[in-house]
Amino acid sequence: MQASLFALAAIALWGSLAPLGVSLTHVPPFLLTGCALLIGSLIGLVLSKGRLQQWKVPAATLALGVYGLFGFHFLLFIALRHAPPVQANLVNYLWPLGIVLMAPLFLPGTRLHGLHIAAAFLGFAGAALAIVGGRDLQGGFAWGYVPALASAFVWASYSLLTKRVPAFPSAAIGLFGLVSGLFSLVCHALLETPVTLSQHDWLLLAAMGLGPLGGAFYLWDAALKRGDARQIGVLSFLTPLLSTLALLWVRSEVPSLSVVLAAAMIIGAAVLGSRAGK
Repeated sequence: MQASLFALAAIALWGSLAPLGVSLTHVPPFLLTGCALLIGSLIGLVLSKGRLQQWKVPAATLALGVYGLFGFHFLLFIALRHAPPVQANLVNYLWPLGIVLMAPLFLPGTRLHGLHIAAAFLGFAGAALAIVGGRDLQGGFAWGYVPALASAFVWASYSLLTKRVPAFPSAAIGLFGLVSGLFSLVCHALLETPVTLSQHDWLLLAAMGLGPLGGAFYLWDAALKRGDARQIGVLSFLTPLLSTLALLWVRSEVPSLSVVLAAAMIIGAAVLGSRAGK
């Protein structure tokens, strides 16, 4: 139960990413990610109560953390530049499905049951409906779908592999965010045009760093340490649904029938996942 609460809290924070992102569309994505991750790393200092020895992790664990936080965002931004954003986002949201289906490959002793598989595919169908809605999708293949799929694999595999490395305190996520944030700022310097940020921009970046690009990662780690990755993966399909609802709320729009149906499918998937055998 505690694991599910941590996961739902992380998912709720990730649901705020879209409305915050809409307010910061003028900020280059690598600059946005770098600043937000650096701000989010400060949470690790608070959790460790200033004792940086909690940030001392093996090099392989640090590499895994950077692989997850930096690798995921780097590949996603490349995908969004080279593929239609709706489709790229949909491909990227294969990561919850990946967590469920790849669990036996990464976690010895873990088995999949029929309800796990049914819940995962029902959840993905609901997520797809929430993302696409009634919009027409552009046809044809775009090479940007490849990094979108890779980003989904990175986050799914990172989430599972954190249960394979030597135990580390969630405060160490601050180190992952610090290094990933610095890498993101290097990408900004190499790939993007510099911009001047206003005071309002910094306030939104602080919200981003404390929320979806900071606090959510600590909560996610706490959930994975305490719970069943397969059930947490199914719950993760709530992320695009909450993101869509948050955008509708910001725009003062009423949820469409497709969003309501998506909600029913994802909630149904979560119920199925919770009933699956261990």
